[in-house]
Amino acid sequence: MSESTETRSQRASRRAGEFPPAPEPLPQPVLDSHTHLDITVSEAGVPGGSTAAEPVAAAIEVAAAVGVDRLVQVGVDVDSSRWGAEVAEKYPAVLATVALHPNEAPRLADLDAALREIEALAARDRVRGVGETGMDSYRTGDEGRAAQEESFRAHIAIAKRYGKTLVIHDRDAHADVLRILDDEGAPDTVVLHCFSGDAEFAAECVRRGYLLSFAGTVTFASAGALREAAALTPLDQILVETDAPYLTPVPHRGRPNASYLIPLTVRALAATTGTDLDELCAAISTTGERAFGPWH
Repeated sequence: MSESTETRSQRASRRAGEFPPAPEPLPQPVLDSHTHLDITVSEAGVPGGSTAAEPVAAAIEVAAAVGVDRLVQVGVDVDSSRWGAEVAEKYPAVLATVALHPNEAPRLADLDAALREIEALAARDRVRGVGETGMDSYRTGDEGRAAQEESFRAHIAIAKRYGKTLVIHDRDAHADVLRILDDEGAPDTVVLHCFSGDAEFAAECVRRGYLLSFAGTVTFASAGALREAAALTPLDQILVETDAPYLTPVPHRGRPNASYLIPLTVRALAATTGTDLDELCAAISTTGERAFGPWH
């Protein structure tokens, strides 16, 4: 399996810079459909440099101040999934998803045992999604592909058994993702996290009824194809996310990301789609509640 040449400590060091200033608040509240609060607070800290005893509470408060009043905390392994489920039970602004990341599956000595733990967590009420799962041809080589696909198929089955939204990680694997979803039969609700495809792939996902979640990447100068994909996506199939602490939107690319920066991505999407900002915020909020259920 291919591994990133950058270590976890190096990634943490790169994201240890100062958080950007807060953007102008949104006119209506929205949600961050995909964030990693655990990684954010441990590697980058809390926006504003807070040293609060409750860093998660501080991050939620900063986000709420700009109109991001609901967060979806996403699991990538057993430990982070368990942590997210517990955080969602503690904080009303947070819901959780649980999963083994596609690059995690080939590393596990006992994939079946890990999947059993994920399934047990998926049964909890405040866990509303199974993900991020999927396929990744960028960091996992051919030798790890079978385990990755086995894990993805198992996550699809868990999502369907418990009636949970499936949250998909798809990196350089568009055709495989669609093939496996078509083979297994998709759950009622599917979210393409950090949508990275072009207009053609977007059209295939839209036709299947999937939700496309756009991250800060849609603001990058090089992301013309991604903006074309966003422009053809119906409003009721659009979500927005940070994937914090990654993928910080322009003009702060390279600095730590957090949920309070969602307004930058929402405004970029409004410009890209030609949609009134209030209308887009309302649509994102409604779609988020449809995908993950009520927060309160």
